[in-house]
Amino acid sequence: MKQPKAVFRGVIILYFVIGLEILIMISPAAGFFYAAFNPALLSLAQSPVTRWLTAFFLPHMISPPDVFLKIVRVAGSVLFVVGGAGFLLCAGQVYYHKFAGKGVALGGLYSRIRHPQYLGLGLAGIGLSILWPRFLVVALWAVMATLYYLLAKDEERRMLGQFGEEYRRYMDRTGMFLTRGAEAAVGSLLPICNTAIRAVLLLLFLFAGTVGGAFALRAYTVSHLPLWSDGAVSALAILPDDLTILDHRMGSILEMPEIKAHMGGTPGEILVYFMPKDYVMQGMIADTGGEWQLYKRHHTFAMIGDWIFHPFRHLEGGHSAMHHGTDDGMENHGDGNGMVRRMIFLRVETPSGRANRTDIFGINVRRSPVFVADVDIHNLVLRDVRDLPPETGWGRVPTPIF
Repeated sequence: MKQPKAVFRGVIILYFVIGLEILIMISPAAGFFYAAFNPALLSLAQSPVTRWLTAFFLPHMISPPDVFLKIVRVAGSVLFVVGGAGFLLCAGQVYYHKFAGKGVALGGLYSRIRHPQYLGLGLAGIGLSILWPRFLVVALWAVMATLYYLLAKDEERRMLGQFGEEYRRYMDRTGMFLTRGAEAAVGSLLPICNTAIRAVLLLLFLFAGTVGGAFALRAYTVSHLPLWSDGAVSALAILPDDLTILDHRMGSILEMPEIKAHMGGTPGEILVYFMPKDYVMQGMIADTGGEWQLYKRHHTFAMIGDWIFHPFRHLEGGHSAMHHGTDDGMENHGDGNGMVRRMIFLRVETPSGRANRTDIFGINVRRSPVFVADVDIHNLVLRDVRDLPPETGWGRVPTPIF
């Protein structure tokens, strides 16, 4: 069983490497990582059958627009930290008993649950699926949970062979991944005597529940996006409070001669991202300049810390707020000209032609950057406008869209 066990552990490690894509993509190692990983993402994106795996199901580019989505995002950080800490604590306990010759670790969490390390990794995995909500991550989490079960069964078989009746009594008084009472309650939902069939059904329900739940969260997110729309043009506010500005100013902005000239050569639907000029993750929307290709910067650890412990600060205040806590989304030019917002215009191509609110953010929709404009919102003065390459700051890597 050693070789399958090594394969199982390798798959679990691969899951966390893929799940931690966000950490790698903002590090100097991004180029090496995507040299291996991006061909797989692009291959999945080629077919409508697998394209959903590369899509995202929770807000990542924008500040969560309502309380529920904010709670979900905070829960992701909590689960990731608590699950990781629980895993490390239990691993330390096991290795202490091993090297100190104290036998099997049966105290602490092990007195209630036989596999608290796997439980910790599972919780951390759920948190990771929220922190980096790509469908591929949540689908692999369900696969990983199945592998945890198989590994746990194999370990119990070996422990019974080594410790016999002593370990059997331990199994009788503890649960596998939850407390014995909690597992009995879960098991009662499937009144099937055959434990193997019940386990298979529970794992199938787990996969369907996690992936189906992710699709439900995506539908909820899309229906609650702070979106302004007028005919063929829709604008998404990175900051929910900017939706009021869009309502009052976007129509006038679209009438600016320079904006109309750039849009004149862009047939079809248009999606506009409306953001502070120094919005830290704009490189994921379009290649607006090397300073927004975060893997080229030297703030990786600060970004990781914010990503986990301050999940909304970099979204709500721009780049300087993330590092200094001082930016409020305003750009002062010393001439009293007020507030500047950056708008990234994308061409939207849908299979059905004309797009509605859902179609704009559909999984099978192609969105291509066209141009970027900086506008003084208060005085309706165009600060800058320029064309953009058709890719993001990460090239052709599939990136979040909301």
